[in-house]
Amino acid sequence: MMRSLFSGVSGLQNHQTRMDVVGNNISNVNTTGFKKNRVNFQDMIYQQLSGAAKPTDDLGGVNPKEVGLGMSIASIDTIHTQGSLQTTGVGTDLAIQGNGFFVLKQGEKSYFTRAGAFSLDSEGLMVNPANGMRVQGWMARTMGGEQVLDVSRDTEDLVIPVGGKDAARATTQVNFACNLDKRTPTIPNFDPTPGDIARGTWGTEMEIFDSFGIEHILRVEFTRNWGTNADGQPALELNNRWTATVTVDPENEAPTNTEVGMAGGAPPAGGNIFTVIFNNNGTLQAVEDLNGALSNGEGSVIMNVAFDVQSAAPQEGGIPVRQQFTLNLGTVNGLVNSITQYAEQSSTKAIIQDGYTMGYLDNFKIDNSGVITGVYSNGTTRTLGQVALASFSNQGGLEKGGDNIFVRSNNSGYANVGPSGIAGKGKIIAGTLEMSNVDLSEQFVDMIVTQRGFQANSRTIQTADQLLQEILSLKR
Repeated sequence: MMRSLFSGVSGLQNHQTRMDVVGNNISNVNTTGFKKNRVNFQDMIYQQLSGAAKPTDDLGGVNPKEVGLGMSIASIDTIHTQGSLQTTGVGTDLAIQGNGFFVLKQGEKSYFTRAGAFSLDSEGLMVNPANGMRVQGWMARTMGGEQVLDVSRDTEDLVIPVGGKDAARATTQVNFACNLDKRTPTIPNFDPTPGDIARGTWGTEMEIFDSFGIEHILRVEFTRNWGTNADGQPALELNNRWTATVTVDPENEAPTNTEVGMAGGAPPAGGNIFTVIFNNNGTLQAVEDLNGALSNGEGSVIMNVAFDVQSAAPQEGGIPVRQQFTLNLGTVNGLVNSITQYAEQSSTKAIIQDGYTMGYLDNFKIDNSGVITGVYSNGTTRTLGQVALASFSNQGGLEKGGDNIFVRSNNSGYANVGPSGIAGKGKIIAGTLEMSNVDLSEQFVDMIVTQRGFQANSRTIQTADQLLQEILSLKR
């Protein structure tokens, strides 16, 4: 009789625990990144009234007689299914689509979370604003003049220096991709005499920068050459040649002494003129400097340009500071990003230079790999860092620590920290938050089932009590 009482008690206690879990799930239905829990029951130890007997020659086998002593909780599992994604438009709100956790640190202790409602603090650190824990990742480092991410290093705090400066950069290369019209006419009313050369000109200008970020005007004028020989016959060898004149700041009162020479390491010298030679199919063939030296006839066609930087303090002896950059005219026989000579209007639709003024960090964005890219007021972009993700061999073994965080346990395994999209980690979506994976309809059904289980166990205790009362009333 007493067994049924204690079985009922165990049922009441454990259904109450299940109700506690259901209530916690429902209360966190709108908690960012929350993962619901599930209670699994199991039966308890059994009292054996008689054991089993094997068959004999005269009798068959007998099964054991056992009476159960109630039930217990087998496990309370954390269900790590994907929650729905909600767009917020906030650049520091991050969600993970797939497996993985964001890594947070407080001192030297690491925590893990799916809730990516992050922000920046007064020092530019990316943190969880609810508790101040710092988001972990890798900051970019400058190597060879380029920003490089080394994800093999230990993670560190992510710092986004909004308002930080991006130093000015002097122009080191200028790329041309224009067309020079083969139909360019002679100078109006010009009647060449034997030995004269008629010219038609096309010019272009663009801004370049020195090391201070001061703008300079680069002017390149292309003049088509053709004419007659001394005997009065057409000078056919001039048909595909254009003379290029390069000038920096042509309107300045003080000349900048622009010089152009063949690429090869030596400083440019000998004037600011060179000749561009085209093939009969309209593509670039070679360039020729004032000394008659030709480019190698294959690969990239590059000239070196140098000019005086008048805003810089002169060197010892009053020698002006010279700035050099390369003038990339394209590739031999190239059509894309190369100078050409076709019977189409002359154009300069693609000219690129790599210099810029000093700028301030205005904004930043985070891509699907978690790479943080800074956008500066001077139009440049810089890789600032990358958000790290952690994965576990048994994520169900993580312990919940409150504040939407998880803590590693003995059964979760160690954190495998790396960039998103690698080793089973999901991708990061910026401007989005992952919502709770609690399904209210499912929880209400669980609540009904739990309530009925609790009621049934209370009836077991009530009925056992009535039986005991009947026994006590046998002797009156």
